[in-house]
Amino acid sequence: MDLLDHLRRMARNNLWSNDRLYRAVLQLQPGEFEAERTSFFPSIKATLNHILAVDHLYLDFLEEGGVGAAAYDGFLLFDEADALFGKRAAADRRLVAFCDRLSADDLDRRVITDRREDGMIPERIGDLLAHLFIHDIHHRGQVHAMLSGTSVKPPQLDEFFLDYDLKLRKAEVERLNLE
Repeated sequence: MDLLDHLRRMARNNLWSNDRLYRAVLQLQPGEFEAERTSFFPSIKATLNHILAVDHLYLDFLEEGGVGAAAYDGFLLFDEADALFGKRAAADRRLVAFCDRLSADDLDRRVITDRREDGMIPERIGDLLAHLFIHDIHHRGQVHAMLSGTSVKPPQLDEFFLDYDLKLRKAEVERLNLE
C-alpha cells in the first residue's frame, strides 16, 4: 500500500466512522444532543458542527475553491442532528471523491490556505489531508466520550481496516458503497 491508497482508505474510514457516530447520535433522547457537557466544545451539537465547519474549510482549500476562511466563518450551524447528518454525509462523499481523483504527484502539490492575519500559506495536499483526518478523529473521540453520558451507547469506531473486523463492518461498508 502506498500513501495515496492509505489516504483514500482514510477518506472512506472517515465516512464510515461518521455514519456510525451519527446513527448513534440520531438515537439520543430529546435534549441530549444540545445538552451542556464537559469537553473542548460544550455539547455534542457544538462539536459535530465544528467538525463539519472545519471540513468545509479544508475542502475549499483542497479543491482550490477560493472561498478561504469565509468557508468556516460563513458556516451555518445546525440545530437538528438529522439535518447535520445529511450535510456531513455529503461532505464525506465529497472528500472521498477528491481523494479518488488525486494522483501520487498531487500529494506534494501545494494549495493556498487562507490563515487570515497570518496570510495565505501554501500547504501540501498530503499534509492537509493528514491534518484533516487527525482533526476529525480527535473531535469524534470527544463526541464518543460525551455519548457515554447519554442514553445511547457509544459506537465502536475502530473496526474498519483489519480483515479480522470485516464481519463487524461488512453490512455498513456495503450499504455505504465503500468497497
